[in-house]
Amino acid sequence: MKKAKFTFYFDSEEESHIVKDSLYPEIKHKVPKTDIEIKAAHKTLFLEIKSNDTSSLRAAINSYLRWIITAINVKKIL
Repeated sequence: MKKAKFTFYFDSEEESHIVKDSLYPEIKHKVPKTDIEIKAAHKTLFLEIKSNDTSSLRAAINSYLRWIITAINVKKIL
């Protein structure tokens, strides 16, 4: 099994939880062939993506990173 781990640091605990909560619908519907684990603790967000094949892992990484960037950008606008 292949996996990728990411750690994101935010300015506030609220911001890390907002980003985590905004990803919930995506986690619920899953990227095919992947296992996703996401946690928020204090000002930190942890994302772990597991997959049996490299192409599914890469697709999931691209999707989740894009969704996180989008959530951050929306938060800045509001």
